[in-house]
Amino acid sequence: MTTQQSTKYIFVTGGVTSSLGKGIIAASLAKLLQSQGYKTTIQKLDPYLNVDPGTLNPYEHGECYVTEDGAETDLDLGHYERFLNVPTSQANNVTTGRIYKSVIEKERRGEFLGKTVQVIPHITDEIKHRIQILGNSGDFDIVITEIGGTVGDIESLPYIEAVRQLKWDLGDHNALVIHLTLVPYLSAAGELKTKPTQHSVKTLMESGVQADILVCRTEHELPKDLRKKLALFCNVKEEAVIQSIDVSTIYDVPNLMLEEGLDRVVLNGLNLPNSSPELSQWNAFLERHKNPNQIVNIALIGKYVELQDSYKSILEAFIHAGASNEVKVNVVSIHSEYLTKDNVSEKLEHLDAVLVAPGFGERGIEGKIESIRYVRENNIPFLGICLGMQMAVIEFSRNILGLQDAISTEMDQDTSNPVIDLMESQKDITDMGGTMRLGAWSCILESDTKVFNIYNSNEISERHRHRYEYNNTYKEQLENAGMTSAGYNPETGLVEIIEIQSHRWFVGVQYHPEYKSTVTNPHPLFIAFVKAALEYKLEK
Repeated sequence: MTTQQSTKYIFVTGGVTSSLGKGIIAASLAKLLQSQGYKTTIQKLDPYLNVDPGTLNPYEHGECYVTEDGAETDLDLGHYERFLNVPTSQANNVTTGRIYKSVIEKERRGEFLGKTVQVIPHITDEIKHRIQILGNSGDFDIVITEIGGTVGDIESLPYIEAVRQLKWDLGDHNALVIHLTLVPYLSAAGELKTKPTQHSVKTLMESGVQADILVCRTEHELPKDLRKKLALFCNVKEEAVIQSIDVSTIYDVPNLMLEEGLDRVVLNGLNLPNSSPELSQWNAFLERHKNPNQIVNIALIGKYVELQDSYKSILEAFIHAGASNEVKVNVVSIHSEYLTKDNVSEKLEHLDAVLVAPGFGERGIEGKIESIRYVRENNIPFLGICLGMQMAVIEFSRNILGLQDAISTEMDQDTSNPVIDLMESQKDITDMGGTMRLGAWSCILESDTKVFNIYNSNEISERHRHRYEYNNTYKEQLENAGMTSAGYNPETGLVEIIEIQSHRWFVGVQYHPEYKSTVTNPHPLFIAFVKAALEYKLEK
């Protein structure tokens, strides 16, 4: 067994029920470790068979988060970046689909020398290899690995087995397991129940993994005797029973975990020195977030608004930008499918700004176009992201240029005015997964534009996720009519940003600025947009 290991590993598993907040606990712990000087990263292992979430419906999986290097990943990676202000990559999200694909490709190449390919050792070896890629890079002191799903799920078993093996391989004080579990409150009995947690830990132990730390998700304070009972029945130290009580914002959780001593217990378990975390910048953000001077009401117009997680990064970017402006952003979700010419005024007139969200497909686009017409004509601040920008180009082409059938070829391949068209590089592609224009691309900003002043730079890099683009054939017509091409890709000439200069604040971007907004670096575009909403409100 290894005696000394340079990178330490923490595994976060979940039991009883999903959606307990493993991602937030992992991100909060990473924040506490980072603020003590440890170089920390987090990765997510997802047990589903899709190779990545890129082809999943947002109703199924929430938003698809895109990294700098163009990986389509789980939305938890967004939390990791927002908390740590460190970019994630392809290596930070692994799915069962990716694991099996890799093993099968190796088998086809004849790498297993005629052996029978099995879950153990081949699949578990591949999982162990993937878990250690970030650790072996030499860039990190501590790697936190979040395992999706709950213990006992059939699809999670190979991951739990890989953790068992790794824990043994790495040796004492080099790896530990945090198990997140639910302690429900039965109102009829008027008490908290520990049995679900006991069963969950027992299920984990049956797979050969002993939890080192229990994080108990609860609505009520856990009394000392209950913690004692859990420690006794689950073979953990009493100080390693950590309470995670419901809070008003996810950004409270690092401080909550600090109070509970999670970082101290973890560092002791890994035989590492601990000190007081430096959280002054974080707490200053929290202070501004919780004590706003004003409220602004901003519409989020999309077709997945019923599920909050579909636009998770946008909602979080509003929180960061709101705190910067010392305002609370009240996001009013509006389903684009139900927006019409007849009701658009009633839905939008009382609002301070409108954001038209990204998306794919035909459903709800006429509602988006109608809302853009309304904000353009009524001088209401507007931000269009990805499809939102494309809809702004279509609306302008129809109502200002008079091209009544202007549309994207995504919705109508035979239109005579394809003001938005399939990118040249996409025309021969048949596979849907991982084939879009993805990841960070450069964009040159034109001087004398809003965005130039917002970014305070003439070149930026932003993340993309799209197949269709602004059709440069119409560029001259659009510009002459008042729609400025404010930013373009230096290699392709693709227009990435449009503005209407005569409008109070009208910006459309082909990229996704929300992916790069973090607590310590709120995105300048969102800051400027929220500021414009506040100015508009105060003028009204």
